[in-house]
Amino acid sequence: MLSKVLQFLSSLRLTVVLLGLGVAVVFFGTLGQTSDGLYVAQERYFRSWFAYWTPHGSAFPVVPLPGGYLLGTLLVVNLIVAHFTRFQWTWAKSGIFLTHIGIILLLLGQLATDMLARESIMSFREGDTRNYSESSMDFELAVLRSAGSNDLDQVVAIPASRLAVGSEIRHELLPFAVRVKESYENARVRQRAPVMDSNRPPAAPNGIGARIVIDPLPPSRAMDSRNVPAAVVDLTGPANLGTWAISGELKPQTVTVEGQEWRLEYRPVREYKPFALTLLKTTHETYPGTDIPKNFQSRVRLRHPSTGEDREVDIYMNSPLRHGGYTFFQYQMGKEQLADGGRGTSALQVVRNPSWITPYVGCILVGVGLLVQFLIHLTKFIARRKPVGPLKPA
Repeated sequence: MLSKVLQFLSSLRLTVVLLGLGVAVVFFGTLGQTSDGLYVAQERYFRSWFAYWTPHGSAFPVVPLPGGYLLGTLLVVNLIVAHFTRFQWTWAKSGIFLTHIGIILLLLGQLATDMLARESIMSFREGDTRNYSESSMDFELAVLRSAGSNDLDQVVAIPASRLAVGSEIRHELLPFAVRVKESYENARVRQRAPVMDSNRPPAAPNGIGARIVIDPLPPSRAMDSRNVPAAVVDLTGPANLGTWAISGELKPQTVTVEGQEWRLEYRPVREYKPFALTLLKTTHETYPGTDIPKNFQSRVRLRHPSTGEDREVDIYMNSPLRHGGYTFFQYQMGKEQLADGGRGTSALQVVRNPSWITPYVGCILVGVGLLVQFLIHLTKFIARRKPVGPLKPA
């Protein structure tokens, strides 16, 4: 039985089937982007073990598919088992071994990137200092309390995925529980109009919620937009603190519990860093007579207290800043931002990918392996050629 299993796992037919299924997943994943958007399609078809394709407008799955993780795992197993059962470890096959090792590194590197890589945005105006970046897609409910005179806050962050209708969140550091009454993946907050909304109650009786209404919106799947969630929550504790409306569009609201002020803020998920960047100057240049960008450039001051590093760096297109395992790319800068209060603003894309070198090593090994195998066959071919003698006269 073991011999049959190994023979199946190492067979070339399995390789061909897996590659064919990979083409099918790419095809249906591309179709899925039309309705789900790029990010949702990536999670559904390529960052999963099993997937299914559903035509636009249908509520039922039609085509079951293996996910990208399953195909990648089986391809790696197929390649490794084939080496141990079918391939001979000889110098003549060294190029093939190097090529296969490179392919395995590429597959494992992609898995590591999916699991470990993180992308976020650092936005600030000239003169501002940031030691954190924010997610472009994920939100959290942050409950903050001042921790003293050292400008530090005690923060309890609740992921937006936990704020489902009917759920109740408790934490040992919070003097109240958060009970979710309404939750929206995407919503627009607007001022309550006395006439148009006369028959519609405000979003919540407390805080800003008494002056606004929340209009639910369908989830956005476009790459150039993001969903802004909203929720209505009850704060319950030793005393009933009432109902509050929270949204990614609203400013922080203050709740007083036993003389202590707590702030409610629905914000993008933050990732704090052991160093800080200060935006000193922004440069926005376009080609004359057009809106085509010529140069987006941010001059920042990097300060890392633990290492004593303090220096100024220019970040512009194709010239990122790399520090502490992070890479900072120039991401956004617009004319309307530069006119905002006379201070330019800049947005840096922050990428952390511990496995960034793996694809480079894999590609180098594949290239070297193919070159070595070609040279081995070329040498053998030249050695087998018989010298041609002089031509005899007719």
